[in-house]
Amino acid sequence: MKRTTLSLIAAATALAAVTGFASLTAPDGTPAPQAKAASRLPVERAGLACPVPSTSEVAETRYTAYTPPGTGTTTGQGSPGKAGQPTAQLNAAASTTVSGGTAQGAGKAKTPRIPAPVTAPGKPVTSDANGPGAPALTGSATGNLAPGWTVQQTTVVPAGGARGLLGLSCGAADTDFWFPAASTAKERQDYVHLTNPDDTAAVADIELYGPEGVLKSQFTDGIPVPAHSTVPVLLSTLTAAAPQQSVTVHVTTRSGRVGAAVGSADEKLGSDWLAAAADPATTAVLPGIPADATSVRLVAFVPGDDDADLKVQLATQTGTIVPAGAGALHVKSGMTAAVDLPDLTRGQAASLLLTPSDPKKPTPFVAALRVVRGKGENTEVAFVPATAAIAARATVADNRAKASTLSLTAPGAAAQVKVTASAGSEGGTPVSRTVSLKAGTTTSLTDLVPGGVKGSYALTVETVSGGPVHAARTLALPQDGTPMFTVQTFVDDHGTVEVPSAHQDLGVLD
Repeated sequence: MKRTTLSLIAAATALAAVTGFASLTAPDGTPAPQAKAASRLPVERAGLACPVPSTSEVAETRYTAYTPPGTGTTTGQGSPGKAGQPTAQLNAAASTTVSGGTAQGAGKAKTPRIPAPVTAPGKPVTSDANGPGAPALTGSATGNLAPGWTVQQTTVVPAGGARGLLGLSCGAADTDFWFPAASTAKERQDYVHLTNPDDTAAVADIELYGPEGVLKSQFTDGIPVPAHSTVPVLLSTLTAAAPQQSVTVHVTTRSGRVGAAVGSADEKLGSDWLAAAADPATTAVLPGIPADATSVRLVAFVPGDDDADLKVQLATQTGTIVPAGAGALHVKSGMTAAVDLPDLTRGQAASLLLTPSDPKKPTPFVAALRVVRGKGENTEVAFVPATAAIAARATVADNRAKASTLSLTAPGAAAQVKVTASAGSEGGTPVSRTVSLKAGTTTSLTDLVPGGVKGSYALTVETVSGGPVHAARTLALPQDGTPMFTVQTFVDDHGTVEVPSAHQDLGVLD
């Protein structure tokens, strides 16, 4: 669980405790009215940070911004923009570089191209930016545009060392991130992008863990990230240790908050973004492995003092199976473990399930997959981090007709979810469907498309009943024989927040 989440829970708990005490006694000794149960209200403000999409001269980037309908206020009250109206706007962040542990300006920037703002819930808004001029972005949404606000950046690089389809759902700023499946290998160029959306500077620490443990960093004083700035850090420059094929990256902040993502380019396999994995937990679900995956590598790391023995299973369309020859993984404390899983899917879209081999000895861990499609010179790579279950609602934007596959996994119990394909950015009618999921299976949807769709659309998954559900979206845009693709997992949008109910009672001051 992230520190910011813990802080919110602690504050709510403290408030609830005071409220409860106040309700027990009145000044005259008579029982006071009991406080009402806490209620859930829509958030009034949400923030996101997007890294620089590409530095390639031939890059083509599409931004898709979207707020799902159905949750939120009808005014900007509480967090108003101009004239009290709700807003959802991104702004350019200054680019800086790291030299000797100090962030420095990267020179005169080109005129930034800023994505168009969302103006109403339920309608995606797209903007295009070609070449290397697209900046990192930070921004916020307020009022009825805040609950569930999401921004997807999708970049096509048709040639060069960063060739590939790179997709990323812009993330919220935080203080703690885990990135298994990164690398310092010679054929890899992995950058961790740190983006500060706030008005004050942040200081971040980056720790690398290889197969033998921590890799000593050359930056011991932290990496400064100026306000409203982004800092890309090449992982291989952080340590003098020998190159490692698989490393785990841990990003924390000493002060302030940052958005973080790892951009990975493999000179042979392709490139994509590696989003942060779910917080350390004793089980993990890695959803959305394409049916035609030709290579899958599992990377896991244990941050605690105990080793982890993990049972490896595959949730397919028909049930849960144990992959041939790869049913278990031992992960030593403080060390990155990696295993290749050849012929994993056998032609079926699936999700990987990791659980303790001995349920009596659960150990928290983090995990991610590197997935490859294609063979020879026509390969492409994507990453699938472990993802938490959808608590209420989650959205991934920039879906395209005949190019998107939604994977829904119910690892432990049967469940029902409502899936909605929004209107298109250039036209179309929303479509919704209730999907029943069998326990231990992965269901793939390719036919849920808005009626008469034009442009990009969003997919929103809402829980209805049953057990936990994990989801991922695969976007496939083949080009010149290369099966370019990217996978984004669904992260709960936290569009509502629990607010304790209280009433005035001056008796607590006696």
